[in-house]
Formats: sequence, structure tokens, C-alpha cells
Amino acid sequence: MPASTPWSDLQAELEQREAAGLLRRRRLIDGRQQPVLHSDGAEVLSFCSNDYLGLASHPDLIAAMQQAAAEAGVGSGASHLITGHHRLHHELEEALAEFVGLPRALMFSTGYMANLGVVTALLGRGDAVFADRLNHASLNDAVVLSRAELNRYPHNDVAALEKLLENSTAKRKLVLADAVFSMDGDIAPVPQLLAACERHNAWLMLDDAHGFGVLGRHGRGVLEHFGVHSSRIIYMATLGKAAGVFGAFVAGDPQLIEYLLQKARTYIYTTAMPPALAGALKAALPIIGQESARREQLRTLIDALRGGLRLQRWRLDPSGTPIQPLIIGSNEEALQASEYLRDRGILVPAIRPPTVLQGTARLRISLSAAHQHEHIERLIDALHGAEKALS
Repeated sequence: MPASTPWSDLQAELEQREAAGLLRRRRLIDGRQQPVLHSDGAEVLSFCSNDYLGLASHPDLIAAMQQAAAEAGVGSGASHLITGHHRLHHELEEALAEFVGLPRALMFSTGYMANLGVVTALLGRGDAVFADRLNHASLNDAVVLSRAELNRYPHNDVAALEKLLENSTAKRKLVLADAVFSMDGDIAPVPQLLAACERHNAWLMLDDAHGFGVLGRHGRGVLEHFGVHSSRIIYMATLGKAAGVFGAFVAGDPQLIEYLLQKARTYIYTTAMPPALAGALKAALPIIGQESARREQLRTLIDALRGGLRLQRWRLDPSGTPIQPLIIGSNEEALQASEYLRDRGILVPAIRPPTVLQGTARLRISLSAAHQHEHIERLIDALHGAEKALS
């Protein structure tokens, strides 16, 4: 028998995950992000990317980043509160606040860090969080780190949320919800959530990672989509999806942003993002706001996919966003479906527990304005073939 090593128990767990079809692997991508990718040495049609508006390879963003790198260098050199807060960062924060219609904004390196920073800065023991059961992992982890009491309500069930809020005696109350749910593509009932917060003196934090750039007439996100305004709202959005670059920001009341600047550990104790990224992002905002044809193209592609699929066993759940969840059920069949598509040069990831609930393994189809109608037709044909072949 082989000698035990310090990592033997980890190896056993990895083998168990692989046997259960839950082992994750990376793909090696060469070249730019676009619908047709070079992945692991082969050309494939990708429905995996969060580059919803097709901006990741936009020439104006590339030129802006090159110019900013020539001006500011490739590294920020320090945290924002030492000497890392460049003029380009500051200008981007002001532009983001204006873009989403909120008083102030604060940049974070990632959405994960933004969520951790906000929740742990605002809440602690004796406070309470009320979280949608399907929230992103970063929101769930943030609550654990904050040590606040966690109350989870059924997905988008505002009545259940109301009861939890009514029964709470916590000093501070925070309702947490994805604006667009990352594995289902549906949109949170933001006006109703806000009304509940108003009635029960709670804050409302919205993670608009998948709505920023996509929702609203000008792509300003879920707040524009619903036309809601309130000083109770803490708005977080990421900039590596529809904005095409990298990073995240939190926007809201001036006192909120100043407090986070003083207290959010994931902002204070990390090196600032390279200023060149801020330069590229500043160039992205007018494209997002003014080029509505990109969102119109997305809508057309979503309608084409949903209208063209005629599946018998698999189910395409309701979603009006670029995230289209095709529910298959079993982990094994979801993996087989993904492999069937891959063998035909199409990449669609199989999503399995614990990322989604047991028995809801799925193909997560992500659409981009850079896709063409022939790409959608090819996907539809392949999905029909996959369901038939795996019956």
C-alpha cells in the first residue's frame, strides 16, 4: 500500500468528486474573447462568455487601455489609500456614479471583493441579513464573515421576506439579492424588495453583476430597468462582463461610500487595480449608453433561441436576459450533453451542484451581442440532436 502523504485525504476527496462528475477543469484559451474561440487547440463556437455586449475586444477599449498604460504604467504601485489612487480611477468612479444615477461610487478589484467588503463593513453580531436562497456564493460568504444572523427566504418570495423582516429585532437589517440571478437568468422583483425594506427600515443591496450594461434603455442596469430610486439602495455591479474589462464598483449614498472607504477591508488592504483598466472602462461607458443596437441584438438572439428550441425532456426555464438555463436534471446527463456539443465544436458549460440545487443540473447558455443568427441556429440544431441522442 502506498505511504500516506500530508495530502492523501485531499486526493481521496478529489477522486470522489471526479467519480461523481463534479471535478472542475480549466480550458486553455488562445487569442481574444469572441464567439468563435481557440480552445485547447481547436476552433469552437462558445456560449460560455459573460461578454454580453461584445466589448472585450472592442478597438476603442483596446486603444484607450494602450493610451492609459503609456500614461500611467502597468501597475498602480500601492493601495488606494496610500499612493495607488490614480486620476484615472477617480475619473472612472465619478463617471460610474453619474452613469447609474447615484451620488457616489467606489471601485473594487472584483465583485467578490466588493460584496465581502460591503457586508462585513456594515454588519456584525446583533445585525441581520435577509438573503435570497439563490444568491451568488460571494454574497453568502460575505454574510458568514460578517457574523450577522443569516435569514434565507425562498427565491424571489417577497411575502416570505416580509415575515422574516417583521419578526426581526436586529439593530441593522440588510436585504441581499442578485439583481439578475447568475444560474437562472431571472430578475429580482426589485420594486417589491425595496417596498419591503422601506416598511421594515432595512437596507437593500443589489448585486447587478449580470444586469449592468444589459438592463435598462441605456444599459444602466436594474435600477434603470425598474425606474427605482432610494437612498436605502446599495448598488454593486461588475465591470468584467457587459463592460468588457475588469473590476467592480459600489454606488449609493455619499455617507455609505465614505464609510466603505474607511471600513471595507477588501478595499483598504489590497493594491489598487491598474489605472490602464480604468482608462479602458471609461471608454466603455459611452458605448454601453449610446449603442442600444447591441442590446437590441441580444434581445433578437434571445428570442431566436427561445422560439427555435422544441425540446421534449429538457426544459428551458424563463429568462429574458443573456443567461439561458437549459434544465437537464442529472449531473451525468448534463455532462454528456455538454460533451456532445463539444464534439461538434460548440462550448456550453454543464453546471452541477453545489453551484445549483440538487436535481437541477443544466447547460448554462450565455449569449452575446457578438453572436450571429447562424450561431444560434447551429446551437439549436445541436441541442435537438443532443436530446435525441441521449434519450
